[in-house]
This record gives sequence, structure tokens and C-alpha cells, in this order.
Amino acid sequence: MAVGFILIKTEPSKEQQVYEALGSVKEIVELHPLFGEFDLMAKVNTGDFYDLGQVVVQKIRTVEGVQDTQTHPATKLEWPTEAAAASDSSLIKHS
Repeated sequence: MAVGFILIKTEPSKEQQVYEALGSVKEIVELHPLFGEFDLMAKVNTGDFYDLGQVVVQKIRTVEGVQDTQTHPATKLEWPTEAAAASDSSLIKHS
């Protein structure tokens, strides 16, 4: 599964129109209005990162009123436990 956070800038006064249009995109699992440089943030779940790109290009950027997007793919990190870190010489250790 691929997860991405998409920041969406709309044309002036088009925030609600874009918000409502994006509500029908099934891959968008969360959609939040924002204050600042971008107007909306969408959390998108897809099968892989190729599909994530397709959703952005074909389903988000094509919505009337969308001016710009920034895509931030999420990653999953496995943080080592202290015991594993102590035995793993490849990890950075600070004295």
C-alpha cells in the first residue's frame, strides 16, 4: 500500500467547489481545509506509488479550480529497539 499527503492550492474562491469535487475520489481517505499557502490537504491510499501518481495527475489535478499540488509520499519506518541497536554496529551511535 502507498500513502501520500497531497497539498492542494485552489483558485481564489474555489475552495469549497474543489473540496466537494474531491469528495467523490475513492482513494482520498481524508480531506482537510487548510490556512496558508495551500487550501486543502488530502490523504490518499493506493496500491502502489505508481497508482498514487495516477490519482494525483488524473483525479486531483484535473478538478476545475485546482491550481497547484504538492505530493508528499509517506514511508513506514521500523525503529530498532535498544537491544537490537546495541548489537547492530551499522547504526549510528552517539556518546
